[in-house]
Amino acid sequence: MSRPSSGAIEVPHPRATTVLFGHAEAEQTLLADYRGGRVAQAWLIGGPPGIGKATLAYRMARFALAHPNPAAPEVARASSLAVPPDSPAARRIAGRSHPDLLVLERSVNDNGQLRTVITVDEVRRTVGFFGSTAGEGGWRVCIVDAADELKNPEGSNALLKVLEEPPPRSLFLVVSHAPGRLLPTIRSRCRRLALRPLGEEDIVSAAMAALGSEADETALRAAAAAADGSVARAIALCGGPQLALRDKVVALLDRLPATDPRALHALGESLDRGEDDLFDVFIETARNWLSARLDRTTDPARLARVTDAWDQLNRAARETETYNLERKPLVFNVFGLLAEAAGG
Repeated sequence: MSRPSSGAIEVPHPRATTVLFGHAEAEQTLLADYRGGRVAQAWLIGGPPGIGKATLAYRMARFALAHPNPAAPEVARASSLAVPPDSPAARRIAGRSHPDLLVLERSVNDNGQLRTVITVDEVRRTVGFFGSTAGEGGWRVCIVDAADELKNPEGSNALLKVLEEPPPRSLFLVVSHAPGRLLPTIRSRCRRLALRPLGEEDIVSAAMAALGSEADETALRAAAAAADGSVARAIALCGGPQLALRDKVVALLDRLPATDPRALHALGESLDRGEDDLFDVFIETARNWLSARLDRTTDPARLARVTDAWDQLNRAARETETYNLERKPLVFNVFGLLAEAAGG
């Protein structure tokens, strides 16, 4: 999953993030399950993008690999999943060198570009990984970040095969932005852990911790109010055109299923003139609108309509980026899809 940045600011990857904000209850659930010796072998950590799901997954991975014996005294004394940043497990995970952690995520292709999906070949790495003995003699942990990027049936089925017969002392931490869209068979083999969007204070605290000396608290507070509970979105929106564009898109979304062709034309023009981060803000805001409806929809016909819109939105966005197409036609296409999803 791509990590947002604000301008030239580099945001730490979750594997190197050692603090967690706003998800104490979920953290305690994982800790209690692990400490009780009855840890589920597969967890599905769900919630909107950018709220800390991957951060929590890496936090659990560090704890299990640093403390492989759930009955150890240090586990019994632990009040959280925190592991000292200078511990061997934390250093090796941050350096992507821990032999007992496998991360399934989008990889770079031969042209040096980040793929748009997690390939089936990536997922098949689990066969060799779980077929060998843990290098440190403890757990073998696999993080899937994120399962939503398993776009083809072969990838999902390859993951399912491993989940159906997990080896002893294996732990799967499956991150998903929209768990309801995953294969029912994958969901049924995981214990669900739903994370809620963060409050504004937690967003500001997490963003300031991520940005360090680059943080502008005033700008972050303004962005947090419009970030829909997401730290990543607050950082992306922080300071200027991203926040203004997001506000325009939200205003147009609030009017659906009605659309304003003149406003859509202006929005498309601004995206064609702007930088890629403005395009990302537009797509992410549209995705969040659909994600909220997926969470609230129970009617099968409406759910199918929203799910179809989600698939078409992501496909159109990928094609626009891949082939460097004009953004204005995409704007009209997306709002047409969303208007149909909002109707009925």
